Formats: sequence, C-alpha cells, structure tokens
Amino acid sequence: MTGLRGLKIAAVAAAGLTYLLIVLGGLVRVTDSGLSCPDWPTCYGHWVPLPDDIAAVPGITYTYGQVMLEWVHRLIAGVFLGPIVLAIAVLAVASRARDRGLPSLGVALLVLLLVQSGLGAFTVFDSNSPWSVAVHLGNALVILALLILVATRAARLPPPLPSAPSVPFLAATAAVLALCAMASAAMTTKSGAALACATWPDCDGAWLPDLSDPLVAIHFSHRLLAAATGVAVLLLWLACRGLDPPRRRLASLALALVVAQVGLGALVIVWQVPLPMAVLHQAVGVLLFVVICRLLWRSAAAGRAAHSERSADGLALH
Repeated sequence: MTGLRGLKIAAVAAAGLTYLLIVLGGLVRVTDSGLSCPDWPTCYGHWVPLPDDIAAVPGITYTYGQVMLEWVHRLIAGVFLGPIVLAIAVLAVASRARDRGLPSLGVALLVLLLVQSGLGAFTVFDSNSPWSVAVHLGNALVILALLILVATRAARLPPPLPSAPSVPFLAATAAVLALCAMASAAMTTKSGAALACATWPDCDGAWLPDLSDPLVAIHFSHRLLAAATGVAVLLLWLACRGLDPPRRRLASLALALVVAQVGLGALVIVWQVPLPMAVLHQAVGVLLFVVICRLLWRSAAAGRAAHSERSADGLALH
C-alpha cells in the first residue's frame, strides 16, 4: 500500500480508531475507571491482566470490567493506532512530490501521538486530575483534526469553488469552540460537577448562577462553551447556504448534530447522568467536531486553490 491512496486509507483508519478511543475514554471517565490500572504502561505489573491477576491484588476496589476498559483503551492506542500513525508519517514523507505540505503533517501527527502517550501516563501519575484529563482529551481532538486534514489532502478531490472568507473563519471558530466544550465536559465529569447545575436550561432556578462555587463555575462554563459552539455552527450553516452541495450537506449535518447535542445534554441533566446517555452525548459531540473539521479543511482547500490561481495569473502577467 503506497502513494496517496495508501495514505488516505491509513488516515481514515487512524481517524476511526481515534474516534473510538475518544468515545472509549469518555466511557472510562463516566465509569470512574481511569485509575483502575494505577501503573503505566503495565497494569498492576501485567502486560495482559487476567481475572486471576486482578483478583489477587490486595485491597483492589475496581471490578475486572473497569480494569479491562482502561486496558483496552491503552491497547488500541499503543498496538493499533501507534503503528498506523507511524505508517502515515512515512507515507506522507514519500508523497512530498504530490503535496509539499504532507511531510510536515505526518511528522506533526507522530509528535502529537508521542505527546499523547506521555499525557496518558501523566494522567495516571497525577491521579486523573480534571485538568490533566482535559488536556489529554484536547490533544486527542487535535490529532483527530489533523488526521482528517491528511485524509482530505490525500484524497486529491477537485477543490470546491472559493467561498467568502467568513466560511473557513466560522468553521475554524466552531472547531475550536467544540474542542474547548468537550475538554470542559471532561473537567466537569472528573471534578464531580456533572450535576452542579441540577436543572436545565437554567441552573437551579438561576440563569446566571453564583459562580463562587468552583463546581458550579466549571459546569456553567461548559454550558457557555456548548452554547457558543451552537451559535458558531448556526452562523456557519447560514454562511454555507450558497455553496456547493457537499459543503451545504456538511453544514446541515453539523447543525442537526448541534440540535441532537442540546437534547442529549438536557436529558443527561434531567435523568441524572445515566451512563448510556452520557456516552452518547460524548460520541455525538466528537462526531460534530469531525463534521466541522471536514468542512473546515474542504473550505481551506478552496482557499488554497484560489491562491494558487492568483499566483499563476500573476506570473503569467509578468
């Protein structure tokens, strides 16, 4: 498997695994399984912890299912995703004649994955502190965004017609806000602030609650970031109405996912954070991020094509 086709396949596969890892990481958080393997990279000193190994650990308070959640999360990241990202870096460098930007993206992905591994270890040694978990998730989302970019550029699709500068700007804004909203969601869960505001859409009867309570401040900040993301996606949808059908569909899908997220967020509060709803809420949030990034990179491709045409016209005039 060589060339741009191989690079695209590898990037799509890695993006799928990264999505799975992020959702699985959310399941690890909501089941409080993040420290079920208290050492790293082994788990209670075992590379493959078996039921008898875990049962023999004195004073353990985690179930074998919790241990397996954390261990499988590590397994997918280290055994499957890591080698694919290494292959992406090699294929990206080999494809430099077709796209001079690909080698830098491949190297950046490899570096970010190494950073992600270090952050994963640090979250364990830092006892899964809320901020370390949020940074770990944020870096994973950056990796996912770059994988989508590599897949988009390796596909070598004809660039869409240029759009107003507001489209890539709004897409980038929505992507950053979505990333921050998901990172704040991780902090909300890990800090125990998931029900600091126990009503929705207000916060225990107040539209602007007392933020002197740190848990209320964390929870309310997540709501504000989620609302800002929704507004950015709405503006992006409006800006894309006159564009080509693929980008209009992406914008419409992003808006539909925002509506779904609002409903899921409300149900998480009203139903007191049920496990399936909390995991689905994160899964839809990451899918929204994927759609926004796809729209961002396609719009960026249009901008690059327009810039190349202007440069070529300028050279022809001289």
